[in-house]
Amino acid sequence: MFSMRRVRRFFGVFLLLCVIPATAMAEPVINKTYSYFRIGGRTAEDLDKELENRGPLTRGTGHRHPGATEIKFGGDVTYVEKSGRCSVGGARVTLRTHIILPRWGNRGRATADLGFIWDTLSKDIKRHEERHAEIARNNARQLERELLSLPANRTCDALERQVAETTRRVLEAHDREQLRFDQIEAANFDSRMIRLLQYRLKRSGN
Repeated sequence: MFSMRRVRRFFGVFLLLCVIPATAMAEPVINKTYSYFRIGGRTAEDLDKELENRGPLTRGTGHRHPGATEIKFGGDVTYVEKSGRCSVGGARVTLRTHIILPRWGNRGRATADLGFIWDTLSKDIKRHEERHAEIARNNARQLERELLSLPANRTCDALERQVAETTRRVLEAHDREQLRFDQIEAANFDSRMIRLLQYRLKRSGN
């Protein structure tokens, strides 16, 4: 006996500071978008307050942040029943990441010093959020590899439970990796900004 069935699953949503038959060697379907929130201010203190008051509010912390990355995993799995066994015929993981970044409306009228500081800070915010998206991409690929490598089982119900457990384990590891990254970045923020400012000063010849 040979039959196929498809189970569509959405694996969950992780928010930080995103029916085509699957093929065995397919890469995850990854989509990345951007949006911006505007801030005002004419001094460094103004910018700090604007980011604190206008930055995206994240579910994980309940606080506003200078930037954020919304991450949504999804996907589907094809099960194949043959000769009394059930195997994964195909798995396709999808990932949508949406990066939210600040845009300073007064940048064009800023003093050279404040503009220099803002450019350094905004580039670091973007780098930080892009790294969140990269962590998610790596875990999407890992999840798809693990789903495709699951061994055949006696029933599709049992195999479906294995798919659910594998998904849970990989996504929990993803969440832990994202949290570790945020903790390290927060602890090193001051020293990192000093290094970046010194490097940019040296490059500019000042």
